[in-house]
Amino acid sequence: MGLTRIATVAAHFGRDLHFGLGRIATLIEDARRAGAALLVLPDGALGGCLADFHQPDPDNLPPALDPDDPRLRKVAALASEMVVCLGYCEAGQDGERYTAAVCVSGDGVLGRHRKVHLSPAEAALHTAGEGFSAFDTPVGRLGMMTDYDKTFPESGRGLAADGAEVVACLSSWATSSRSPSPVRDRQARLFDFYDCVRAAENQVVFVSANQAGVMNGTRFLGQAKVVDPSGDIRARTGATPALVVAELDLEAVIAGARRVRHHLGERRLLSCPA
Repeated sequence: MGLTRIATVAAHFGRDLHFGLGRIATLIEDARRAGAALLVLPDGALGGCLADFHQPDPDNLPPALDPDDPRLRKVAALASEMVVCLGYCEAGQDGERYTAAVCVSGDGVLGRHRKVHLSPAEAALHTAGEGFSAFDTPVGRLGMMTDYDKTFPESGRGLAADGAEVVACLSSWATSSRSPSPVRDRQARLFDFYDCVRAAENQVVFVSANQAGVMNGTRFLGQAKVVDPSGDIRARTGATPALVVAELDLEAVIAGARRVRHHLGERRLLSCPA
């Protein structure tokens, strides 16, 4: 396959759909100029995210978009030859609300994901998705997860077992309210830890995008990054909004990581408590 450039973003997206679409268009163009074949945007790139996962305000929820919303089709048209992953709130057929991610290119929708793992407060407002599945794209077989999903090993393992070579994690991960410094922040440490561990344990390329900035008093971490199958960070942002690009030979780095120890091939499926 040769070298592939992968871009990921730390950026702020709020409730204004028109503004969000404009920011997405700018980021797609920035990624295109950088030669990226894949761009991963955060959770809530269209319409923002829940501003407080402990006590979300039911009167300030992200707009719920139809899966065929014209703004999603506009992003697909903007993507053209690129593959773009973005997050939004999806409206279900019977009024449900899902924290969702979609992967598009100029050919249309390539894959979808609905967030599986919800906090108790989030579950009072949103419905959980039912699983993880990978899908084929021009940059290889890809899987998606959202935010809290990456806390659970089964999320990444399920995607890797389904053949995912690249896992895109779209987040709206915030700092701990008690810590003013991202360096000492527990959530910042966990965010980085999960990114690197999920890449290394599944021997995949892990692309982590995140919200940045502040919404309703909640400060988001940023810290978007591309992690290789050995768990090494190839490119990352800081806490402020930015786009970064990593160039990898996907086939070579995955084969190299699995040459001596092939985690999926060598694991034993034991009967364990659920």
